[in-house]
Amino acid sequence: MEKSALIDGGKVRAGDVLIGLASSGPHSNGYSLVRKILDRAGRPLDLDLGGTRLVDALMMPTTIYVKPVLELIANHDLHAMAHITGGGLTENIIRVIPEGLGLDIDSSAWPLPPVFDWLMREGQVPKPEMWRTFNCGIGYVLVVSPAQLPALSADLKRLQLAHWQIGEVLATRRDERVSIS
Repeated sequence: MEKSALIDGGKVRAGDVLIGLASSGPHSNGYSLVRKILDRAGRPLDLDLGGTRLVDALMMPTTIYVKPVLELIANHDLHAMAHITGGGLTENIIRVIPEGLGLDIDSSAWPLPPVFDWLMREGQVPKPEMWRTFNCGIGYVLVVSPAQLPALSADLKRLQLAHWQIGEVLATRRDERVSIS
């Protein structure tokens, strides 16, 4: 890739929007906490979570975003991208956002998958810890200008990638640059 084509967050501006792509489950993050919660709950692996057994929800293969994201890069002006891995929603997206800008994320913009709801309830995990540890149903985030939304959304639908507008980039002078409500 040419250095001039790198997507390094340098184009990110206040007013840009965050598009979250659905995860297939916990992916490979938070499993130390998952094991503690499973042990405390008595390992109810056959528990039904909306038509999926708990064990299957926890062991769902990780979604690989490479091919569709490469196609999106070729067809859209993406300002930044973040794979939601260790550090969850609070620590991964902000890494690609320039200083002086922050994130306002609306957690009601997408459905919390049943496996994360179970982990939160059964483990009595506070929401801030959930956002820091798990992807909570968002496996990848694209940062784009609002003008890009219609075409990007159409391509995401064509690629059969569930997605939601989950927040926006704001100017901020605060130390806390990520707000999830």
